[in-house]
Amino acid sequence: MMILGLSWFSMPVFWLAAAVIFVIIEGLTMGLTTIWFAGGAVIALIAALLGAGLEIQIGLFFVVSIILLFSTRKLFVKKLHTGQEKTNVDALIGREAVVTSTIKPLEPGIIRLGSQDWTAICKAEDTVIAEGTRVQVIAIEGVKAVVVPLAE
Repeated sequence: MMILGLSWFSMPVFWLAAAVIFVIIEGLTMGLTTIWFAGGAVIALIAALLGAGLEIQIGLFFVVSIILLFSTRKLFVKKLHTGQEKTNVDALIGREAVVTSTIKPLEPGIIRLGSQDWTAICKAEDTVIAEGTRVQVIAIEGVKAVVVPLAE
């Protein structure tokens, strides 16, 4: 029996190829867009192997794909995209440091931030921050940390 130019015994090959193609596309995009259709193709493959008609195979493909999409996508998106994590210099903003070389008005000093020394400035023109003072990093401008003294 020929349907759409495919005999009944080649439909399992079609569904297997479809599932593999959907998995490859998902692997390339990593966007959780086609994996659900791979699941639908696997169920249609099983139906084809059990001798189900083409209409049933296509119906199962769409129904299973839609059920997988709506029932599991939110769960996977939450697990895979846990939010933005600060990296590089963005991770330094808000951290505390200790002044190791006095910061004077319009003259940079040095702070110890974690295990690194950073050139630091204070935007307040009348503020001197003495050595040993605890400061907070409020911004990074180029290679300099902008700091404010912490209230003691």
